Amino acid sequence: MKTLVVDDDSASRFALELFTRSMGHEVLVAADGKEAWDCWRNERPRIVVTDWIMPDLDGIQLCSAIRKNEGDDYTYIIMVSTQDRKREIIAGFQAGADDYITKPFNREELVARLKVGERVLNLQTKDLLIFALAKLAESRDTDTGSHLERIRHYSRVLTETIAERLGAETGCDRLFIENIFLTSPLHDVGKVGIPDRILLKPGPLDDAEFEIMKQHTVIGYRTLREALLKNPKAGYLRMSAEIARSHHERYDGRGYPDRLAGEDIPLSARIVALADAYDAIRSKRVYKEALDHETAASIIGKDAGSHFDPMVAEAFFLAEDRFLSIHDAFQEPGVSQRNDNPGSITFKSSSSED
Repeated sequence: MKTLVVDDDSASRFALELFTRSMGHEVLVAADGKEAWDCWRNERPRIVVTDWIMPDLDGIQLCSAIRKNEGDDYTYIIMVSTQDRKREIIAGFQAGADDYITKPFNREELVARLKVGERVLNLQTKDLLIFALAKLAESRDTDTGSHLERIRHYSRVLTETIAERLGAETGCDRLFIENIFLTSPLHDVGKVGIPDRILLKPGPLDDAEFEIMKQHTVIGYRTLREALLKNPKAGYLRMSAEIARSHHERYDGRGYPDRLAGEDIPLSARIVALADAYDAIRSKRVYKEALDHETAASIIGKDAGSHFDPMVAEAFFLAEDRFLSIHDAFQEPGVSQRNDNPGSITFKSSSSED
């Protein structure tokens, strides 16, 4: 990993360089803020370890400049200073710093903080790879728009609401919330294995076609399970496989592919099932118009305990305002957010292909 070390004190700079290089990082070195800024623009290191007080361009100014110009490739910034006062620390965080370390520092502390930075950046890379894979599947379905973005945000809102109400009893801890945001976009990844004549059919599927469409759950599961077998400790892969296989199960046992019921369905899949159904109801397809939020809420309320886990449905009703905000935030240009005559259209929640 490429890391930029910045300090106007040569002894501190040497120590920072030595400790960082011992972790296997490719180390770039700058003696002041201006040199560091030029180096960052040209080399784009993933981590910056910078002194706080420097002539011309100090650590705060360098941090602010990086944050304004970094784009999609996040830079993890650790501030180094003799200052350990709360006000200065807050100023560093407000400028965009991720962590800080005070002088005199030792190797163990610096290494520990650099490892935190590595974990954060690896998570971002993992997120980008997962989302790219999900977009590959989505790219074959011309009607879905910003579906993936909405699904991941709906799923996180539901999980956060469940955690706030029921806490540890549900297992919805911070890692679960992070993983469902990361992996929920993969729910339909198995659609890459469905023939175009079915996936892109401009109308409802017949019974034989729908049986083929159902196989996207198994195809997605098998693909993700292969990745899990190569990395059995990766909880996010386990969750993504569960979601891919079970997000079309129903709480009453009438879903597919395994006809699981109740809590036999993984919680992650029960959450994504509602998020996916809500988005399908609200979205226009070649075979149906978009329905409004009130209609979607009515369908979810009616189907709580049959199609949907009642606990997840309750979380939805507690978070309706956030669902509306997400829906409006991730709209494609020209897509109507309301349906003028929702009563004339029906949504068959037990057999939707979405």
